[in-house]
Amino acid sequence: MKTLVARIEARTPARRDRAIDGLRALALLAVPTGHWLLGGFTLSSDGAIHNASPLGTFGGLAPVSWILQMLGIFFLVGGYASVLSYRRHEGSAASWLKGRLARLGRPVLGVTAVWAVLLPLLHYGFGVPGDTLRTASTLVIQPLWFVGVYTVVTALTPLCVRAARRAGVWAAAPLLASVAVVDFLRYGPYADAMPSWLSVLNILPGWLFAYQLGVSWGEGRVTRRHAWGLLLGGAALFATLLLAFGYPASMVGVPGEARTNSHPPSLLVLALAAAQSGAAILLRERFGKLLRRPALWAPVVVVNLSAMTILCWHQTAMLAAAIPASYGGEVPGLVGAPDSVGWILARLAWMPLFAGLLILIGRFTRRFEAPWTRTGPARRTTAGLLATAFAAFALGLA
Repeated sequence: MKTLVARIEARTPARRDRAIDGLRALALLAVPTGHWLLGGFTLSSDGAIHNASPLGTFGGLAPVSWILQMLGIFFLVGGYASVLSYRRHEGSAASWLKGRLARLGRPVLGVTAVWAVLLPLLHYGFGVPGDTLRTASTLVIQPLWFVGVYTVVTALTPLCVRAARRAGVWAAAPLLASVAVVDFLRYGPYADAMPSWLSVLNILPGWLFAYQLGVSWGEGRVTRRHAWGLLLGGAALFATLLLAFGYPASMVGVPGEARTNSHPPSLLVLALAAAQSGAAILLRERFGKLLRRPALWAPVVVVNLSAMTILCWHQTAMLAAAIPASYGGEVPGLVGAPDSVGWILARLAWMPLFAGLLILIGRFTRRFEAPWTRTGPARRTTAGLLATAFAAFALGLA
């Protein structure tokens, strides 16, 4: 391990921005941590597992979701890194974008194609109930919405750069205002007259907000004064929406609740993203100095090199433990109603196993992140068809 740490340190360029990589790693690890901690399973009489959440019983756990909901940070550093990459790139914007999107698309195509093969094998070969496979498919595809949104905002990078150069940090203000207007229409006095699809209008500006802040930051248009404004203003708006306007406390969906903050993002999500972004910008130098320690820097490098693998396969790791366990009946913290303190403690004890399974799975699936230089058109077409079939099954279209 010491040799690996020393090798990583020696290969790290002096100009590498360790703080940005560290923030990305934190935001990335928050995704599996949140899904593993706040996602549970119930067991039906036919032996099938179904999604459940401890938040339905323990509303007091909602503040945990404020910490684990770090997608604002992820989009912030994504915008920052995209600016640097876009600036260094030689060639057209289209060629730059093609390379960025290929890095996102390959792992997604890989996980969905593999699961398309696994579904019939598990059902007909091992007798896994169809409802369990529906649950599994939903969980696997759940994090992948992020990739789709991130793809769109990445494609908008050239426009974001222009906006940042003209308006600086204020380029993100219209996005915040847009989400505020939509929230007023769908939650205000005219809510009953609004169409159900209105909330969809929040998807792009809601997630583009932090990305635009990151682009402005990368362009050098965000000062410490702006960062303090984001931190304090975001925190004040967050508290106001929560206490005075009745926004749900949880940043993730809770079964049985009529309103949700994240799908699509509400104004509360943007308030949290603003506060987190301000804090990240203010703490950048300290965080960078901390990561000068080789022992702390090495894990950051490993996580970043496996970013899409972690995102795409962490739900599979949890399912790899839960599905076999379901054959033995209810198992505390793994398969069984998440409605007790004992379940929470047991789930915490299971999380190292999930992490170990993810590492094991990642050893075989990380190849999907590398360029498919040896994959011909026939194999790519087959993978695409398999991925499409899995998506149709997961979304209830097949």
